[in-house]
Amino acid sequence: MSGNKADTSDSGATGPVQRHPLPFAFARDHQVVLDGGQLVTGPEASAQGLRLARALARSELDPQVLEARAFQDRLTRVYDRDQGQIAQDVLQFEYDGEIRDAAPRDLLEDAEEAPVVKLVNQILRRAMRVGASDLHIEPHGEGLRARIRVDGSLQQAFDRADVPARRVVSRLKVMSGLDIAETRLPQDGRIALSLGGKAVDVRISTLPGPYGERIVLRLLDRSAGLMAPEELGMAPAQQDMLNRLARQPDGIILATGPTGSGKTTTLYSLLQLADRRQRNILTVEDPIEYELPGISQCQVNSEIGMTFARGLRSVLRQDPDVILVGEIRDGETAQVAAEAALTGHLVFSSVHANNPLSTIVRLRELGVDNYLISATLRGVIAQRLLRRLCPECARPHPPDAAMAERFRTAGLDVPDQIWSATESDEVPCPQCEGAGYRGRVGVFDILEISDDIRAAIDQGASEHQLRVALRGAGLSASSLDGLYRLGLEKVAAGATSADELFRVIGPDP
Repeated sequence: MSGNKADTSDSGATGPVQRHPLPFAFARDHQVVLDGGQLVTGPEASAQGLRLARALARSELDPQVLEARAFQDRLTRVYDRDQGQIAQDVLQFEYDGEIRDAAPRDLLEDAEEAPVVKLVNQILRRAMRVGASDLHIEPHGEGLRARIRVDGSLQQAFDRADVPARRVVSRLKVMSGLDIAETRLPQDGRIALSLGGKAVDVRISTLPGPYGERIVLRLLDRSAGLMAPEELGMAPAQQDMLNRLARQPDGIILATGPTGSGKTTTLYSLLQLADRRQRNILTVEDPIEYELPGISQCQVNSEIGMTFARGLRSVLRQDPDVILVGEIRDGETAQVAAEAALTGHLVFSSVHANNPLSTIVRLRELGVDNYLISATLRGVIAQRLLRRLCPECARPHPPDAAMAERFRTAGLDVPDQIWSATESDEVPCPQCEGAGYRGRVGVFDILEISDDIRAAIDQGASEHQLRVALRGAGLSASSLDGLYRLGLEKVAAGATSADELFRVIGPDP
């Protein structure tokens, strides 16, 4: 993946593009695919599609009927493989502020286009195929570098001197409706894409630099299903705690952690626990990552003055019972959220802090009075995402003396063996492409605000004093050491490696 050459197996630079007997758009719309000597159909395959597929195969093939999601995955895999290169179609979209109304043509639909379009589509398709959350396009003095963030870690896609960096940047700006003549100021836009029918909302940000504009694209997979609370990776006791928090009649429940730690996914899971039939649920988000049935969602647009605070004030006039505010970024939003909770609303939101107790300190820094925090805060969910070890190439070994001492200090039994990632560029594992990890697992520390903690908050207790109050009440201190201990449990279970735990949380609490 690294070096001065692009991944030729991905780019299709060697050899002609193979053609599939059925055009992609026809196969997608009629839900029929010829995969070698096998006829694969979706749940809504048409008679016309079956007739044409059998005629092209010159055989009365018995179809293998798949469910909708499985058929979509097979369709993408077949046409991805048979094209032998990243999508070559011009991406069609509408940039009118309403991304959901966009009707993009699929990345797999055509195979003939201009070289720059081919290259841009190649990068996009690769990022979408591996489930990347971000794509970085970085011009430099010797050419253009592209990197993708997979499972929270940046990986280099290519770094080449023969790529026309400015034309690639211009192409992305055209696709997102940005002004290609303006290269001195940062710009933001969006693109609607799909790959094999999988819809992806792309948010694009440009930043001027000495060698041209740097572009970062955030990829939001709209077709990815919401995760149920039991799928988040929480322990059963934590799931019960999450259910109790979601059933609160009023107050604020916060998710905290760094960018990309899964806070929004947790908040959406909380919304799923709320009773949608009996409660009016509204959200104020930036961006709206998933469409939630039965819930009214509002998009923030700071360019026209639609901020979180203004959106929250407007939502309060819509007779809500439950409100989700995507993020508390400023004092005004924090104050309005606290006042909303005080007047009988249940508010879910996120805030950037290291742990549950520092979240209380963060609310004070945003200008929320202690009495408001103590009266409205019901719970804080701190979380991190650890890369999950690839089960195909992880290697076991006994923990060394230092690692064993860490387990003992945390009050855990020392396991006989732990696992480490096997990272290799020479002979990469086919399952993880040599990264050593595949997917991520969550680590959660949930603090319910007890009467003792509420009294300490009301008295202006510092983070250290709050931790002492927790221990005095017989509870483990919900701070970074809580996440650290839970991470050690994941290491002992073989879900992740010690190196990954140290990278995300640190070697010591």
